[in-house]
Amino acid sequence: MTHSSPRMIGRDSELDELAGLLDDAARAAAGGAGRHVLLLSGDAGVGKTRLLRALHDRAVDRDWQVLAGHCLDFGDSALPYLPFSEVIGRLAAGAPDLVEAVAVEHPALGRLQPGRRTRGSEEGADADAPQATDRRDLFAAMHALLECAAEQAPVLLVVEDLHWADQSTRDMLGYLFGRPFAHPVAVVASYRSDDLHRRHPLRRQVAEWTRMAPVSRVALAPLPERAVRQLIRELSEGRRLLDDPAVSRIVDRAEGNAFFVEELVCAGCPVDDLPADLADLLLVRLDRLSDAAREVVRVASVAGRRVSHELLLAASGVDEAAFDAGVRQAVEMNLLEAVGERYSFRHALLGEAVYDDLLPGERVRIHARYVAALADGGLGTAAELALHARRANDLDRAVGAGIAAGDEAMAVGGPDEAARHYEQVLELLEDAERVRRLDVDHARIVVKAADALITGGDTLRAAALLEQHIARLPADADPAARARLLSTYADLLTIIETDVDHVALSRRAVELAGTDDTPLRAKVLAVHARVLSYEGHEDEAQGFATEALALAERLARPVLVSEAITTLSGLRMKRVVGTEQESLRAALRTAVERAEASGAQQAEVRGRFLLGRSHQDSAEWETAAEWFRSAVTCGERAGLPWAPYILESRWQLAAVQHARGEWDDVLQLTGIAEDPDGPPIPRALLMPVRLAVLSARGHDVSARLAELRPLWDDERGVAVHAAGVGLELLEGVAALALYDDVVTVVARLWEERFGARLRLAAQTLAALSRAMPAASAAERRQLLTHVDRLRRDGEEVLTDQRESGNRWGPEGQAWAVRLVAEHARAHWLAGGVGDREALLDTWRRSVEAMQKLGHVPEQARVRASYAEILRHVGEPARAQAEAEAARELADRLAAPGLLAGTAAARHAGSHAGRDPAKGSVTGSGRTASRRAAGRSVGSALTARESEILALLAQGRSNGEIGKQLFIATKTVSVHVSNILAKLGAAGRTEAAAIAHRDGLLPRE
Repeated sequence: MTHSSPRMIGRDSELDELAGLLDDAARAAAGGAGRHVLLLSGDAGVGKTRLLRALHDRAVDRDWQVLAGHCLDFGDSALPYLPFSEVIGRLAAGAPDLVEAVAVEHPALGRLQPGRRTRGSEEGADADAPQATDRRDLFAAMHALLECAAEQAPVLLVVEDLHWADQSTRDMLGYLFGRPFAHPVAVVASYRSDDLHRRHPLRRQVAEWTRMAPVSRVALAPLPERAVRQLIRELSEGRRLLDDPAVSRIVDRAEGNAFFVEELVCAGCPVDDLPADLADLLLVRLDRLSDAAREVVRVASVAGRRVSHELLLAASGVDEAAFDAGVRQAVEMNLLEAVGERYSFRHALLGEAVYDDLLPGERVRIHARYVAALADGGLGTAAELALHARRANDLDRAVGAGIAAGDEAMAVGGPDEAARHYEQVLELLEDAERVRRLDVDHARIVVKAADALITGGDTLRAAALLEQHIARLPADADPAARARLLSTYADLLTIIETDVDHVALSRRAVELAGTDDTPLRAKVLAVHARVLSYEGHEDEAQGFATEALALAERLARPVLVSEAITTLSGLRMKRVVGTEQESLRAALRTAVERAEASGAQQAEVRGRFLLGRSHQDSAEWETAAEWFRSAVTCGERAGLPWAPYILESRWQLAAVQHARGEWDDVLQLTGIAEDPDGPPIPRALLMPVRLAVLSARGHDVSARLAELRPLWDDERGVAVHAAGVGLELLEGVAALALYDDVVTVVARLWEERFGARLRLAAQTLAALSRAMPAASAAERRQLLTHVDRLRRDGEEVLTDQRESGNRWGPEGQAWAVRLVAEHARAHWLAGGVGDREALLDTWRRSVEAMQKLGHVPEQARVRASYAEILRHVGEPARAQAEAEAARELADRLAAPGLLAGTAAARHAGSHAGRDPAKGSVTGSGRTASRRAAGRSVGSALTARESEILALLAQGRSNGEIGKQLFIATKTVSVHVSNILAKLGAAGRTEAAAIAHRDGLLPRE
C-alpha cells in the first residue's frame, strides 16, 4: 500500500493554470503582456504541496530551474528572509560561480547566505558599529541573483508556507513582484488560507499584491467527492479494499482534504474503531516506529517543520547508527522527508500533532538539547537559539541569544523582528539579579529596542519604552547609561507631540556623557545639535555640531560624521534667501552625497528631506517633489516606509503633489495609510491629504475624518490637516466649532499662534460666508462677530512671524491675502454693503497669489468664489470667465466636488459627458439639466413666487420674507419649495445663484 498516490488526482485544471504561469513569465520577460507571479492558497492539507511538486516536475521537463524556499514557524523568534537564504544556499551548492559573481556586484547578497547566518559568523564585530537597516541592497541583490540564474535557464521560484513568513520576507516578495525581469522568472508563493485570521498581516498583504498587474491568484477548493473516492482507491491498492460504508465514512470525515484522506486510509484500523480526533489519528502511525525512530520524530517536532541533519543528530541524544536507522524508518513510513541536508515533516499538521502530544517536561528537556547543540556547535541561528533557550527555561542564555538575534535582524533590515527580540530580552531583564549576573548594559538594550521601534514607525511605543526605563533608573545609575537613554529620548521627542522639555533632557545627556573622547559623547553631541536645530537655536546648535564632527572624525565614526555635517548644512536654511540660501543648499547636497557614500542612511534621508522642505517653503514644487521622492525611494528600497524622515518625506511629497494637482500620485503615495496593521500615527498623518482628494472626487469622508479625531492629541499635524479637510465640508457655526476645537488642541501641544492657524482662519471665514445667504439678520450679526475675530486671529499669526524673524514664504503670503479677501466677502454677504472696488481688488489679488503659488485646487476655489462675487456685483461676463477657469481646473483634477455649490460647479454640469481622455469629468448631466430648467421657468413663476425669489436671493429667511410680505411663514415655505422645484435647484443658495445668472430678478 502506498501512503501517497503516485498520480495527482482532481487537480488537473489547477495544475494547467499554474503551468500556464511559465508561459506568461516568458512573455513578460520578452516585453509582452503576462503575469509572472501566482499566489496559491488553500486550507491545511488540501493539496498545495502536492500540486507544487507536480508543477516542479512540469517545469523541470521544460528545462526550467526550480528554486524553493520555505517559511518556518519560529513564533516570535522570526529569522528575516529565511526562504531566500535557503534559495541562495541551493544555488551556491549547484552554481557557486554564479552566486559568487553576483556577490561581487552585490555584496549585500553575502548577508543572506546560510553560512553567514549561523551563530559565530559575526564574532568580533564592533558592538558600536552602525547597524545596517538599509534593505535596498538586499532586495536588489536577490533580484539580480534570480536574473542572472534565469539568464542560464528560466527560473521558477517557489516560496511555501507564507503564512509563517516574517515581515521582511513579505517585503522582499513585494519587491520582486513589482520588478520586471529581463529573462523568464516565475514566482509561486503558497499559504494556508485557514490560518489567515482577520488580523493576520498576510491578509492585508495578499489584498495589496493581488492589485498588482503581474500577480494572479489560485485558491484550492476541497476535492470533489468523485476525486476523493478515486484517491481512496489509489491509496488502497495492494491491500484489502475498503467496503462502501468505509469509503463513505472516509469521504464524510475528510471533507475533501487530501491529507486527511491519506491519513484515514493509512491508519490501518477498521472504520468503526477510528478515533474521533484527527490528531490522535495522525499519531497512530508513531506506534509502528522503533524506539529510535519515534525519538527522532519527536525531537524533530520540537525544531519545527524543517531541521538540518547535524542539528537533529546532535539534539536526538542517540548514537549515529541508531539515529540513521531511526531517520530511515521515519522517511520510509512517510513521516519525514529528506530534502538536501534537511529533514521536514511530510505535512506540517503531523509535526504539530507530535509536538502537542509531548508532555510539558518532555518539551523543556528536548528544547534544552537543542540549546546545547546550537550553543556548542554553531549549527543554527541566534533566533533559533533564543527560541529554544526560552522554551527550555534557560533564560540567561536566552538573553544573549535574543540580543544577537535582534542585531542580526536589524543588520538585514528587519526592524519589526528586531524589536520583538529586544523586547523579549527586556522582559527577561526584569530580573535584577539576572542583570547583575550577566553584566548586561541594560540601557543599551533599551536603546536598541527603541531604535528598532522607531525604524519600524512605532514612535509612540518607543517613547513609552524610553520614558518607562528612564523613570525606573536608580539614583546611583551609571551616568553613561542615563546619558544614552536621555539622548535617545530627546532625539525621539523632536518627531512626536509632547510637552516634555526635550532640550533640557538633551542638555542633561551632554553633561552626563562626560568630557572624554568616547563614541557615546560623539553621539550625544550630534543628537544635541539636532535637537537645538529643531527648536531654532541655530547658533548654539552650530557649536555642538562642530564639536561632534571633530570628535567623530578623531574616533573614525563615518556615520556620526555624516550626521553632524547634515545638521551643520541644514542650519539657518529657513532664515536666508538668495545667494546665501543657494550656498546652504549646495552644502546640504554635498552632505547628502557624503552620507550616501558612507552608508549613513538616516543622515542621507534627513538631508534629502531638508532639501525638499527648503524648496517647498519657496513654492518650488517640482524640485521639492524630486527631493522628497528621492527620500521616499530610499525608504522603499530599504523596505522601511515608516522610518523617520522617510515617512515625513512621503507626507510632504503627497502635500506637494496635492498642491500641484497630481492627485492620482497623491492616492498612490498615501495608499499605505489604508494598511490597518501600519503604525497609527504615521497612517493618520497621510490620511488627511488622501481624504481631501477623495472628498473632492465625490466620496463621503466625514466618518473617516471622525476616526482621526482621537489622534489629534498625539500629533498636531493630524489635527491641523484633518481639520482643514473638514472645514471645506461645513458651514456656519459647525465650521466655527471645528476651528475652535483644533486651535485648542494645537495650542496646547505647540503654541497659540501657530502658522497653520492663518490658513484655518481663512477656511473658516469661507465657511461662514457659505452660511450667510440663509442666515437671519440676527444670525448674520452674530456671525459677523466671529468673522472679525477670525481675521484678528490670522493677523496675530502674521505679526508673530514678522517678530520672530522667520521668512514667510509664498504659501503664507497667499493665505494672508486670502484671509483679507474672505473677511471682505463675509461682510459683503452679511449686509450687501461696503467698498465694492476694494472687495473686487482683494479677491483679484487672492487669485493672483494662488496662481503665483501654483496651488491648483486652491486656485479653483478662489476663482469659483471670485466668480460668485463678480456675479453678485453685476459683472456677468467676468464672472463667466472666472467660473469657466475654475471649472477647467476642477476637470483637470477629476474633482467635481471641489466646486460644490458654486456657479462654477453648475457651469461644469453643462460640460458633463465629454470625453474623459480630454481631461474633463464625465457626469450624469444632472446639473446641466437644472441650468436649462432655470432658463425656461422664469415665465412660469407666479408674481408672488418672483417676489419671494427676489427676497430669497437677498439671503432673507422664511420668517423675514413673511414679515415683509405680510404672509405666514408656512406659506413662504410652500412658495420656496415650489420655486426650488421649478428652478431645479437643490437649495436656497443654488436657487439664488440661478436667479442671478438667468436674469430672473428685477433690475434695480
